[in-house]
Amino acid sequence: MSAQTHNSQPSAQSVSEIVDVAIVGGGMVGATLAVALGRVGMKVVVVDQADPKTLLDAAHDCRSAAIAFGSRNILEMAGVGSSLTSFAQPILDIRVTDGQIGQHASSLFLLYDHRILEDEAGNAEPLGHIVENTQTRRALIGLLKETPGVTLLAPMRVDSVNRDQGGLASVSLSDGSTIRAALVVAADGRNSRLRQDAGIQAKDRPYDQMGIVCTIAHPLPHGGTAHAHFLPSGPFAVLPMVDDEHGHHRSSLVWTERKDVTDAIMALDDQSFSDEMTTRFGLSLGPLTLASPRWSYPLGLLTAERYVDHRLALVGDAAHAIHPIAGQGLNLGLRDVAVLAEILVDARRLGMDIGTVDLLHTYQSARRPDVTALGLVTDSLI
Repeated sequence: MSAQTHNSQPSAQSVSEIVDVAIVGGGMVGATLAVALGRVGMKVVVVDQADPKTLLDAAHDCRSAAIAFGSRNILEMAGVGSSLTSFAQPILDIRVTDGQIGQHASSLFLLYDHRILEDEAGNAEPLGHIVENTQTRRALIGLLKETPGVTLLAPMRVDSVNRDQGGLASVSLSDGSTIRAALVVAADGRNSRLRQDAGIQAKDRPYDQMGIVCTIAHPLPHGGTAHAHFLPSGPFAVLPMVDDEHGHHRSSLVWTERKDVTDAIMALDDQSFSDEMTTRFGLSLGPLTLASPRWSYPLGLLTAERYVDHRLALVGDAAHAIHPIAGQGLNLGLRDVAVLAEILVDARRLGMDIGTVDLLHTYQSARRPDVTALGLVTDSLI
């Protein structure tokens, strides 16, 4: 099956093939898994209900992600790394302060310098990179279309999944066609329908907080420093980004605020919103100004009781979601990808059935300690 994208109503005969893996959800985690598997010869179909054109519109999602060193290696394994080089801002330092707002903030701070990680030759890797989600999606969607054996069906909806069909799962699509796969991967987000349909319970504990995200501009260069101000209402993070095409200095804002005041903040006009940002952050970068649309979303801790079932594996937010305080949500999902891909490739090489619960439990056992530990750390910080 060749790589393709459906942007119009496809015929009922558009898909009638058996594949190795059907991935439901074409976000950054699902797409990375698809490309990683496709590059080693597995046949993969990715089904996403969103139109790729919408996902590539910067106004759709102005968020950025902190890509850790290990996650960068995973993206490079999938062939994405080189496409993101010019959009990735290295994090050279992390400055953490705990105190009140603006001029009343404490003068004490913690500074994490990437040079503490220097090797014997004096070389030091950045602490991570900040990359706009839109740029990462653009690179991944391009690879989905180019990688042999990988098919992207979008926009397309999954109507039902039957995981007991003579040794294969059967995925029924909204155009009337069916995909048969040895394994179905749920990469369909925090409110995963596949997880719910499989009867997998999830512990979902909401915080009394909302996340406000946007891109901001400032007159002074950030120098590759990420700032995390721990204010009474929650962390206020300013993360360095590459300058825009006009040379304007930019950062990504992740502003945690109480639910009872978030609506009022979101209702502010652009100038008043910019003033509020500057009041909370201070003038170390000069006055902050809004440089993108604003988004807000509820925050909480979610953990699925299990990550696998017969011919089903959960990855990314379908399996776990944590507070953005450490910027580790995407990194957790990419580590899911690395572990699951390695297990599936090894099993396929040995001629094993990649959809058995025994095999998939190996994935769950490998991932749960990492997810649990980071979930506890972020939850205790909140």
